[in-house]
Amino acid sequence: MSFNLSNHGLSVANVSRNASPAVLYQDALESDGAEFSSVGGLLTKSGEKTGRSPKDKRVVKESSSQDDVWWGSVNKPIDEDTFGKNKEIAVKYLNSVDKLYVVDGFAGWDPEYQIKVRIICERPYHALFMHNMLIRPTAEQLETFGEPDYVVYNAGKTPADPSISDDIETETCVSLNFGKKEFVILGTQYAGEMKKGVFTIMNYLMPKAGIVSMHCSANEGKDGDVSLFFGLSGTGKTTLSTEHNRQLIGDDEHCWTDNGVFNIEGGCYAKCIDLSAESEPEIYDAIRFGTVLENCVYDGQSHEVDYTDGSITENTRASYPIEFIDNCKIPCVGGHPKNVILLTCDAFGVLPPVSKLTPEQAMYHFISGYTAKVAGTEVGVVDPEATFSACFGAAFLVWHPTKYAELLAERLEKHGATAWLINSGWSGGSHGVGKRMSIAYTRSIVDGIHSGALQNAPTVVDPVFGLHVPTECPGVPSEALIPRNTWADKDGFDATAKKLAELFRKNFEQYGDLASDAIKNAGPQG
Repeated sequence: MSFNLSNHGLSVANVSRNASPAVLYQDALESDGAEFSSVGGLLTKSGEKTGRSPKDKRVVKESSSQDDVWWGSVNKPIDEDTFGKNKEIAVKYLNSVDKLYVVDGFAGWDPEYQIKVRIICERPYHALFMHNMLIRPTAEQLETFGEPDYVVYNAGKTPADPSISDDIETETCVSLNFGKKEFVILGTQYAGEMKKGVFTIMNYLMPKAGIVSMHCSANEGKDGDVSLFFGLSGTGKTTLSTEHNRQLIGDDEHCWTDNGVFNIEGGCYAKCIDLSAESEPEIYDAIRFGTVLENCVYDGQSHEVDYTDGSITENTRASYPIEFIDNCKIPCVGGHPKNVILLTCDAFGVLPPVSKLTPEQAMYHFISGYTAKVAGTEVGVVDPEATFSACFGAAFLVWHPTKYAELLAERLEKHGATAWLINSGWSGGSHGVGKRMSIAYTRSIVDGIHSGALQNAPTVVDPVFGLHVPTECPGVPSEALIPRNTWADKDGFDATAKKLAELFRKNFEQYGDLASDAIKNAGPQG
């Protein structure tokens, strides 16, 4: 039975609502250029855009939310009229296609804070992607779903029109209206825009209710101890939280309430570049029928994916329901975290592999959100480049970063969680000289945190960054724990450490007016 979308301005007769993966596969194979992978995943292409377009994100400046929004480079404003024109373009385009897909699902596993989301899209692969990423309703829940709290109009195949407003700079525009509770996508077919649009919505609603929303993964040990893993793309957030001896609560987006933590999503979106059964067995085994493989290169005859090939993009991805991870926890909720781990990939090679943070240092590094791009991944990047993304997810923040930091600090203090900084980046030199930290060492460090071995381990204070660095960790050579010891060029290390420290200080100047002296003084010392 076709689903009626007239209340959304759509009159397409053929509308498929919450279709099964099998139906979406069939449609994707027949009309969307998709292919089967050798293990049953759906091989798809997102077109020209193979990643998010954060510079093309817009938020409507309207009365109900304008005093809450952190306006600037992250949340660029458009007026209500411009949003209306964007929506008109989207609706006109969606009305021109032969078939539409609707995915109705939930964001948030805690019923008290859960919202209903409706996705309207043209491509079956987009529908399967959001079938995976939203929390899937039961048949009974779908029957009583009613009207959604937020609607996503994905018309990514049609371009935005820069002539309608000076605020629309390119033919790509993803625009969010908190007053109308609508999100419109134009000019990009990258599926991650839908996922992160929903996260942005939750990043507005949850802090408004006094709940901290977080760009982090979470897992739980056999004794019920919960750990959070914050980190930007490429730092190991998904990899390190997905391990056989702990239950996965979620790999990317969570909230911390007075009851504990809950996952926002119903699925995982893992990077696939260099994926192997040896290094990431849980993720590798999750790729099967029902998984969306986005922008992966594969053999034309065998359809076997070459995960080492980044010729389409380094940002190859797999989207799958969380239950494809054998040791996931359903429902995806947990108690109050015992450990909060901040991940960075330091391509300068000067941050310690692990540091135990004071509460003030935890806030400093949370607000800073540091990682580094490496040479060769982007045109023009020759030496490592520092990247600072507030709260390890600035692109998805709605409120000022200090709002999230204050809420997190309250939770850390109230529940006595220990904060750690883990560097999964380079050792023995900067990128090009040193080597990437062994994933086995990083996993041993995480194991040492969970076992309690690092809680009482002896430490030394890093003279530049002021961090408390453990000198012993089971499974990790002691010399690897002190970064200066791994460099042959000691003078080069000292100069590079001072360079990175100055980049930290310069970045933090923008938060100086709102951060306390204790937090400001928790930064680099040298």
